[in-house]
Amino acid sequence: MRAFNILKGSAFIFLKALNPANDLVDIINSNRTAEKLPKLSDNPGLGCMALQYVEECKGNCTKNNNTINCRPSEDDFTEVFAPNCGVELPTFGTISGHIVGCQSKYIEPSEAFSLVLIRDKKTLSLLRNKTHTEVGVGMIGNKGHFFWCVLFSSSQTNTTTFVLEDRGQGIKQKEGCFSGSTTPCSGGQKNSVFFGSNLTMGFIFAFLLLYLYFNLFQTI
Repeated sequence: MRAFNILKGSAFIFLKALNPANDLVDIINSNRTAEKLPKLSDNPGLGCMALQYVEECKGNCTKNNNTINCRPSEDDFTEVFAPNCGVELPTFGTISGHIVGCQSKYIEPSEAFSLVLIRDKKTLSLLRNKTHTEVGVGMIGNKGHFFWCVLFSSSQTNTTTFVLEDRGQGIKQKEGCFSGSTTPCSGGQKNSVFFGSNLTMGFIFAFLLLYLYFNLFQTI
């Protein structure tokens, strides 16, 4: 059973690794801790809404400076993004800032951080804001362009915010990916989705075989 629990934990880590939005959250937190600022909690509900943000804005990438020429209204967060994600409205917290950017080709999360998202003092100051407590990242590819969105929240740390109904099981993610999720990125990575999907399925198949071994054959 101990080996099964180790495998279960490894499966979770493996699936998160297929999601570049998770990588960007790690980079954001590394940057903050280097400045002796607290880590931000990775909130899946916030991440899903970040994906909804770029989903709405895809196709609006300016060619000159890789910025997104799109500004969803504040009402979109509660009336469109949250319902699409299945965020329970009573748990909707405070969104304290956002950073968006795009690129005409796929680049690794570390490059997206420094070249696309954190490019000036304004965005760096927002990243290191001391009032932030949570973060969520969404990214999506569209017609050769890749869009990134980082949402910050300053909700109180002793409250549960942006809770996904049924733990997010109702989300029908067709494109892109968001942080806090173990769903591999669809169309968001440099490698083909076919490769990622088959690699994931192979790992899950091995996981199920070992599950059967530890839970059935060991009882015989």
